[in-house]
Amino acid sequence: MSGVLLERERVEQRVLGALRCVDATTLVPLTEPLLLAGEGADLVRNRSGLYVIREWTRLAAHAPAFEAPPAQPPLGSERLELSLRDPSGRYLPRRVQLALPRDPQPDHAADAASLFRPVDVPMYPSPLAAVAANWVVLRVTVRETASGDALGGALLRVVSNGSVLARGLTDWRGEALVPVAGVPVTTWSTEPGAVTVTQIPATLEAVFDPGAGRRASSLAVRGGAAPAEQPLVDPEAIESARAGLPQAAGPVMLAAGRSLSISLQITLP
Repeated sequence: MSGVLLERERVEQRVLGALRCVDATTLVPLTEPLLLAGEGADLVRNRSGLYVIREWTRLAAHAPAFEAPPAQPPLGSERLELSLRDPSGRYLPRRVQLALPRDPQPDHAADAASLFRPVDVPMYPSPLAAVAANWVVLRVTVRETASGDALGGALLRVVSNGSVLARGLTDWRGEALVPVAGVPVTTWSTEPGAVTVTQIPATLEAVFDPGAGRRASSLAVRGGAAPAEQPLVDPEAIESARAGLPQAAGPVMLAAGRSLSISLQITLP
């Protein structure tokens, strides 16, 4: 065997990108495996907990092109839609769209669209999720004004002084858990005459896309049997289109450790 070089296996493959699922409240990466699926996509979870897109039928020529990717289609011109589900039920299912191909240039590794940077995907807690003692906890119910139907897949935003402090989604019953982390026990007041305050004013917004979300009658909600198809929406898409979508809003006062129950009604066309 002297002078003989043995090569057991050689694998060269170009990947298309990766996703990192994080808790929407803490932004901590999730360690428990989720179920991801996309039409024509081959995904695998690696040892770092990233979901790597190895192949996609619409970018079939990229997989074997290890040294240099094809010039077509242009960077970011294709959209891969993926569904994400948590088998444990602690996080609500959602959709996400990933712009492909991603930029393969090592010099651009710090850019958001780089192939070398995973895309962070926030996962929103279900009403059953655990919360920390010092969080503000908003338990929200969203209904349709005329019928009283539960609106599943509604996007919730907690906004204060022009900044979004937290986001959430409603489940099929129109119920949501929206934790707000980082609210201080005391903070500087913006009102005259007061130096510090123990609560801050905010607005709770609910936005519903009738074409993506789901309605459930009050009778179905009382029955308690979850439908076969759960709401599966893309929160980023709803937020981008929110100016033209049905919505409702109400004031809330946020204080560390406080739990609030809030009901909002959205009028649908």
